[in-house]
This record gives sequence, C-alpha cells and structure tokens, in this order.
Amino acid sequence: MNTQPLPELVAQAQQLLSEIRQHPQYQNLQVDCDVTLGDVSQFFNTLQQETTASTVDVSRKEFFQ
Repeated sequence: MNTQPLPELVAQAQQLLSEIRQHPQYQNLQVDCDVTLGDVSQFFNTLQQETTASTVDVSRKEFFQ
C-alpha cells in the first residue's frame, strides 16, 4: 500500500502528464480517442482541488480494509 499523501501522488501524475505532452514521441503520434491528455489533466486538477479542500482521516486501520 502506498503511504504517500494523495495530493503528492496527484502532483506527480500531473508532472508526468506534462512530460508526456512534451515528449517528441507523443507529439508524433496520431492518436484518435475519446479522452485527451487535456481531459486527464483537468481530472487531476479537479482531484487536486478536492484533496486539498477536504481532509480524510486515513490513520485508522479500518480505512484500508
């Protein structure tokens, strides 16, 4: 189980998306799909806002069961 705080994981995911978007191999791809990196980025932006706006107590053992 990853014990990194969720906001940190989301920030890492956002950084990876940025790196993917700028990668030459990605820029040369002709991907036709319903979900874009922009959509994924917006999801992580929303998730980041939600995780910083609310605090979830994950200290209890029962939380992970």
